[in-house]
Amino acid sequence: MSIPPPPGPHQPQDPYRPPQPPSPYPQDPFAPPKDPHAHGPYGPAPYAPGPYGPQGHQGAPGYPGPYPQAPHPGATPYPVWGQGYNPYGRPPAVNGLAVAALVLGILCFLPAVGLVLAAVALTQIRKRGERGKGMAVAGAILSSVGLALWVLALATGGASDFWQGFKDGASARSGFSLAKGDCFDMPGDTFDEEVYDVDEVPCSGEHDAEVFATVPLSGSGFPGDDRVTRQADDTCFRLQDAYAMDPWALTDDVDVYYLTPTPQSWRAGDREITCVFGPVDDKGALTGSLRADETTLDADQLAFLKAMAAVDEVLGQEPESSAGEDRAAERTWAGEAGEATERQAAALGARTWSAKAGGPVAALAKDLRTASREWAAAAKATDADGFSAHYERAYGYVDGRSTVTAREALGLATTPPAYDEGSDSGAGGAGGSDGESDLDV
Repeated sequence: MSIPPPPGPHQPQDPYRPPQPPSPYPQDPFAPPKDPHAHGPYGPAPYAPGPYGPQGHQGAPGYPGPYPQAPHPGATPYPVWGQGYNPYGRPPAVNGLAVAALVLGILCFLPAVGLVLAAVALTQIRKRGERGKGMAVAGAILSSVGLALWVLALATGGASDFWQGFKDGASARSGFSLAKGDCFDMPGDTFDEEVYDVDEVPCSGEHDAEVFATVPLSGSGFPGDDRVTRQADDTCFRLQDAYAMDPWALTDDVDVYYLTPTPQSWRAGDREITCVFGPVDDKGALTGSLRADETTLDADQLAFLKAMAAVDEVLGQEPESSAGEDRAAERTWAGEAGEATERQAAALGARTWSAKAGGPVAALAKDLRTASREWAAAAKATDADGFSAHYERAYGYVDGRSTVTAREALGLATTPPAYDEGSDSGAGGAGGSDGESDLDV
């Protein structure tokens, strides 16, 4: 009688059953030996069926024993997966610095910052596995191009030209915002039209006009075109001497104009008259500032111009008369002119001038005293011929050779103005509606 070999790795396999993987569970060392003659549906059965297993041992189906039982050799174990199944794929996040680098590169704004952000974004993307590499690369390229353009603009002066153009565009403003001392160009060809805005330009170059005064208007409602025009006509011609104290500097090519509000600009907040110097010829232009006041003159120039302005003020009050009329008013005026001339001659002689101007100013003061005596003689004349003789000799000392010499020594204009007949202004005598321009917004 042969003894069957014990079960083990050398036990022959069923040729009709595929090979089975080894059991993942260890064999119970305390289990009873298997009955080689007991066969189950899948091979030898280790225990005979019974309510408690063989010999009443616990281990039958449904009654677990005290130790884990090994699975049947023919059973196929369930596969163990390395990770759980994720039914929904979740893509990685987009790097925020890559987006910022792309935006800065497209806008060409702060290209150096965009280039740095792109480099940092690429480093973070490699470490974190984020998306956005293409955006970071594109931002780096665009920022590099922008940085090169900025360097080229700075090297060639293009950046300064751009900034100057920006300031010029920003300086275009409405006329009622002009201030004293501003120079500007008119949008049209003449002042005889409505002005909606002006372009402020430096006074050192060519320009159409220069503001010498602004006159505020009161009231809540628009006073009317006629009233505004009358006030502008009276005020602007009076204020020009305070801005341009040297009348000799105002040539015959310079005229006085004014910009006045309109009902539309009044509602927008325009409440002032703008007095300006402009060229007499519509095709002409001004060059350099006409300002000559306390802000531009030295002490000697200022003292000289004030003294001569006092004489000119009295001479400008000469009454109008014709031959055959009573000359009493003229004789009274001649006496006032003589007194004013004497006072200013004394003021010029009492001041201590610079070494260069001392002699010429002293010679002028001497001539003014002579002119004062002639004015006094004209005031006492009993006939028209005697009055005219003293009148002409007195005027011969006004704006004469000694005046030109003193002005030259003081660094002032040396070309005497041409006074129009019947005009009390040496600036060309323009006025009235010819110098008016409406201002609108």
